[in-house]
Amino acid sequence: MTIERWLRMIGGGFVAASVLLGIYVHPYFLWFTLFAGLNLFQSAFTEWCPMMAILRKAGVPS
Repeated sequence: MTIERWLRMIGGGFVAASVLLGIYVHPYFLWFTLFAGLNLFQSAFTEWCPMMAILRKAGVPS
């Protein structure tokens, strides 16, 4: 899998997990959903994402 597919999978997993945690554990987990969404939003403009840097260092192919 390429780095873009990994990024989409991880981002979707973070959003889904934080929404489920917000519903079933505590509503404050929804702040993590907001963080993930804002990070995706800013990466669209800056073309920089912390997870992409981590995946590159892990050796995921582009």
